[in-house]
Amino acid sequence: MNTIAVLKNNSLPSLVQKELERMILAGDLSAGEKLNEITLADMLGVSRGPVREAFRALEEVGLVRQEKNLGVFVRQISLEEADDIYDVRCALDDLIGRQLASRISAAQVQDLRAILDFMDGLAADGDVDGYSRMNLEFHDLLLNMTDNNKLIQTYRRLVNELNLYRRSALAQSGCLPTSTAEHHKIVDAIASGNPQEAGHIMREHAMAGRHRMHSAHARQLLAATTSDSLPNRKAN
Repeated sequence: MNTIAVLKNNSLPSLVQKELERMILAGDLSAGEKLNEITLADMLGVSRGPVREAFRALEEVGLVRQEKNLGVFVRQISLEEADDIYDVRCALDDLIGRQLASRISAAQVQDLRAILDFMDGLAADGDVDGYSRMNLEFHDLLLNMTDNNKLIQTYRRLVNELNLYRRSALAQSGCLPTSTAEHHKIVDAIASGNPQEAGHIMREHAMAGRHRMHSAHARQLLAATTSDSLPNRKAN
């Protein structure tokens, strides 16, 4: 899409929001990092107003937090909060699976399988960044197919909040093939037209994601502990 078409279909604050969201989800802006309004405005070539509006929108979707007299920070959540989020996500994934199994069309199933084919290739190449982006697109497509605006808004916020944990989890050795196999099971279950089975498979996938998150967290703790316990070596 050319620049004129982009500007016609999006407001400037919306474009700024999308770019900042991309940077946060890609890890270019790290969890806990303070965001400088002037620096970001200069970098994006806009005034401070659209950046300020984008901050407010990003806070609504759970990606940043604004602290009075301190500024705006990329949101950082604890492992305990991530567990709470997964509790809710498991229930919503079950709902999404049941709803789609009772209404999905053959054309929609074909769209999902096309994404899966692409994800299979990314998994085979070990492309964690590419796979993570397509993983988000896959679940967002499932979500949009429900046509439930309240569900869409709620679920997207949860996905945003979990994104940093999920990316490190998918980076673990052997996780990409496992993840894409789970996605194939999801589409097969939804396409079968069995709401109970589809909901169960979707819930299982969310629970597996939670397990991968804990495994990644444990590995990070072990690596940090091992690093701290290594003796300091003085140069000869």
